[in-house]
Amino acid sequence: MSFPHAYSLTWTTYGTRLHGDSRGTVDKNNNLYGRPVLAPDSARREVERDELLHDAVILTPADRRAVGEAILEHAAFKGWLVHATNVRTNHIHIVCTAKEPPEKIMNAFKAYATRRLRADGLAGAEAKIWTRHGSTRYLWDGVGLHEAVDYVTRLQD
Repeated sequence: MSFPHAYSLTWTTYGTRLHGDSRGTVDKNNNLYGRPVLAPDSARREVERDELLHDAVILTPADRRAVGEAILEHAAFKGWLVHATNVRTNHIHIVCTAKEPPEKIMNAFKAYATRRLRADGLAGAEAKIWTRHGSTRYLWDGVGLHEAVDYVTRLQD
């Protein structure tokens, strides 16, 4: 398998980006590259909100620090190179290089961040912290890597 120069990984916290949201989302039926995101649909968003198991997860400053530390520690343990990371209140951005499929990397980061939040007493044992899956962009060259790092480090606020 040929691996890209790096990946840009993004995922949201539980309950903060529901299908039907005005910002657009992707579901299992329109998850092809280049296809448009789902149109805003307030009825669908309300149905999704009613199906949540608990309130949406908004990361506090302490949560954000713990998640960031867990990501960097796990990357170092695995030998993955993190070029940039930005832990926001409702989503995470990471640009990293690894010889693994991006879904495996994202799932590992989510798992270790969740363990850290629970170990530090910042999340309950049964709480869902993250949405399922996320965005996995392949960065095939240095230009794409530079643009992704710039986006994650400078263009979030």
